[in-house]
Amino acid sequence: MKYHLISLGCQMNASDGERVRTVIEQMGYTWTEDEKEANLIGILACSVRQNAIDKVYSKISKWNKWKNHTNLITFVSGCVLPSDHEKFLKLFDIIFQMKDLPNLPEMIHQYGITTPSGIQNGFDAQNDNISEFWNVKPDYASDFEAFVPIQNGCDKFCSFCAVPYTRGREVSRPSTEIISEVRSLVERGYKSITLLGQNVNSYGLDKPDTEVIFPELLRQVGELGNEIGTEFWLYFTSPHPRDMSDEVIEVIAQYKCLAKQIHLPLQSGDDKLLIAMNRKHGLEKYRQSVSTIRRLIPEATLFTDIIVGFTGESDEQFNATRAAMKEFDFNMAYIAKYSPRPGALSHRWFDSVSLDIKKERHQILTQDLKLTSRSYNDSMIGKTFRVLVRGAAKHDGYLAGLTEGKINVRFLSENTDLIGQIVDVKIKSATAFSVEGDLLY
Repeated sequence: MKYHLISLGCQMNASDGERVRTVIEQMGYTWTEDEKEANLIGILACSVRQNAIDKVYSKISKWNKWKNHTNLITFVSGCVLPSDHEKFLKLFDIIFQMKDLPNLPEMIHQYGITTPSGIQNGFDAQNDNISEFWNVKPDYASDFEAFVPIQNGCDKFCSFCAVPYTRGREVSRPSTEIISEVRSLVERGYKSITLLGQNVNSYGLDKPDTEVIFPELLRQVGELGNEIGTEFWLYFTSPHPRDMSDEVIEVIAQYKCLAKQIHLPLQSGDDKLLIAMNRKHGLEKYRQSVSTIRRLIPEATLFTDIIVGFTGESDEQFNATRAAMKEFDFNMAYIAKYSPRPGALSHRWFDSVSLDIKKERHQILTQDLKLTSRSYNDSMIGKTFRVLVRGAAKHDGYLAGLTEGKINVRFLSENTDLIGQIVDVKIKSATAFSVEGDLLY
């Protein structure tokens, strides 16, 4: 019996997928890359983006046609709105929330009879028993890179975002479990570990009497790194600017294993638009955090998220975002064209910015990003950087990897034994989004 699993959306769904694979393989199924060979096919959906939901409908339409000539069970889970769950009831054999993953074998045995009332009852208590899900040992997709979930859900309710409605309110995972999983990964030789959550730097705030908060969690990882002594890089995503404290930055600066790369979503450079987005932070708060990062961790790279064409965004407001891009010298920005999502507050508002204008602003901001990222990459030339080798590059004879700051690097080598190792590379040339260098032995 074979299975195939597709994870759409963010890194959280990818991490969830590792635990789904564990449960399925414990049932005796084996993985296949070819979905046509599978007897069980699952998809971890993402209601946050329309194109991800469109892909779900495309996939299930094809799979249901296969049922005319093959024995096939389909399931869907992930980051899904109640309204999408209702529609999926007619299309998939099994629908479940991630907290119910330990019950998947029984669902498959019973062939997954799910009712609308059962789904709604589940959404009324989305994070009940989430600890049972966290206790599932993940089948890590990589031998040297891993995701470690530290919380689930979000309390911010940004007007453009559906996550609070798909994953519920914030619930923090016990820090003892997090540190135990990180320790196990480091002792097994993992080089890159990412703490995951919808808002990682509010970790522990839902359990003020029993749990540490995020700076202390990072400090515990830092002490673990000092204790074990082997080289690894610890990342986290995604933080929220409102909760980004100076203490978090101070702890990162203090410990070698805490990666000097920070992803801090801005979304817009205009304060009025940030209010409309319900971001609960202004440009000045963001500026203060970046100033502290530059002062305490001058070598750190800075990544962000930007939305263009949000409802009501004027030319003046877009230009404010362009100014912010230049001011903060981002190494990378994940730029998204605004798309209303059912369930999010802004879905009720008229989408006043045309698709053509969104595309134009996306292109303009991408060109702005190329200037800031290229400037940093050019400054790398002639210097030596530690690089985690992740695999073969697109060009024959080259390997590719990432610096600690997550800058893409390629170098001439066919030694695949280096994959998963951290090596020294001297940079000799640069482009807007990558650099090339020579391997140093």
